[in-house]
Order: sequence, then structure tokens, then C-alpha cells
Amino acid sequence: MSVADALPRPGRCAVMGVVNVTADSFSDGGRYLAHDAALEHARRLVSEGADLLDVGGESTRPGAIRVDETDEERRVLPLVRALEAEGVTVSVDTMRARVAARALSENASIINDVSGGLADADMLPVVAEHGCPAILMHWVSPDEYRAGAGGRADYGGDVVGAVRDHLARRADAALAAGVDHDAIVLDPGLGFAKNAGDNWALLHGLDRLTDLGFPVLVAASRKRFLGSLLADPAGELRPVGGRDPATAAITTLSAAAGAWGVRVHDVGPSVDAAHVAAAWAAGRAEG
Repeated sequence: MSVADALPRPGRCAVMGVVNVTADSFSDGGRYLAHDAALEHARRLVSEGADLLDVGGESTRPGAIRVDETDEERRVLPLVRALEAEGVTVSVDTMRARVAARALSENASIINDVSGGLADADMLPVVAEHGCPAILMHWVSPDEYRAGAGGRADYGGDVVGAVRDHLARRADAALAAGVDHDAIVLDPGLGFAKNAGDNWALLHGLDRLTDLGFPVLVAASRKRFLGSLLADPAGELRPVGGRDPATAAITTLSAAAGAWGVRVHDVGPSVDAAHVAAAWAAGRAEG
């Protein structure tokens, strides 16, 4: 199988189901920390139509406390083994090169690094050595955030351009490390050092990211900016579990804009949304 074949391409926008084997995820912290619970959840996502699963043993939400590398491996590797044995395409969400290498040795297919290879200098060489796809997210280290901006980075008035330039540099770094061009996926990093306006601008400007020539993954699922959009009249954010319909709407928009895939917690509605977007695009071609 070629490296490009490791990325599911189901004839529509791919749907990546999230399996958080963590105690502190913002959406389902602790619910799937036990192996059996995580495996049952993963199987349910596959039954709902997930094209691949993203397994993570460390929360990557802004402000999360890092877990020990041994704990991360203990959470992730048994699940990778079990899912691979069942023929599931598995992506591993990690910023550690050694965890990535161990997961790939257990036949994980893809590495999803929210730091884009910046948190661990060995990550891109590991990906190149194993010849697997890597998802590289736009990432700003916390010490680079603009003071007094509530965790938002300074994008110089053009968040889409700034993110595009950053992702282009990360893609160049991956190519220089020996990663195959067809193995690079880019993620604009919605919610990471960005406010709601930044996130909407990036979603509206996805064409500027897809124009870089790499598949693009959109990860908007259940994020705070959706909770803010759907807040009640008193200003209370929509609870996490009530953000899935809005997430599916973003799947439709992202698919129509040419995104390769979406990363979501609630798989079924986004699979339907991806089919709708594909049919809409086919109707336009027929017209």
C-alpha cells in the first residue's frame, strides 16, 4: 500500500472519529479512559460510518497538563493493537516522537501531531522513517501568545494568511525531513490560540489552505466557539453535548470547500453531512 493509500478517500469528505483515552478531555473527559470502554466506543464510531479513528492518550485542549509518556503509551497502544486487528484505520494523536514510533510499530496508520512537529524535533524524522501520513496542525506555543489577549496569538490582521504561511513552513519542514508530499495533511488548528472570529475566518477561507496542495483536516467538533454561537439569551454557552448539530453543519461547509476530512466526536450526522455535500457537488457538475 502506498503512503497516499493510507489516507481514507471514500469519495466524499472523510470522517475521523475521536477516541479520547484521557481523564481531562473537554468533551468527554474520563468516559473512555478504561480500555474496554474505549474499545466499545471506538467500535460504535466505526459502526456509525467513521472512515478512521483518532486515538489520543493525552488531552491537547489549551491549558491541559501533560501526562507522563509511559501513561500515554499505556492508554494508547493496547487500543491501537485491538483496532488494527479489526481492520480499522487508526490515527494516533500525539506530540511525542517515541509514542508515535511505538504506535506505528503496532501498525497505526497515521500520526496526528497538533504541534505540527514543533513540540518534538524527532517527530518528522520518525514519520519519514515509517513512511506514514502525518497531520500537521497550526500551533503556537503558549509562551508566544500575545499578552493580555486571552490566549490569542497575534496574526497581524490576517489570520488566514498567517495560518497559511505557518502551515506552508511546516509542510516544507516535513518535506525536508523526508516525509512524502502525499503523506502531509494540514489542519488550521481551530480554537488553538484563536478566538471565535479567527475560527470563522479560517472556515470561510479554507480555499486558501487547500490551495497549498495538501489535504486539509477541519477539527471544529464541539469547540467553544460553537458553544458561544449557540449561547442562550442569558449568555450561557451551549453545553458540549448540544453542539453536535452545529458541528455537522460545519462538516457540510468544510466538505463543500474541499476539505479532505473532518475530525468529530459524533460520527453519524457528519457522515450524512459529508454525503450531502458530495451529492450537492455532483449536482453542480451535472448542471
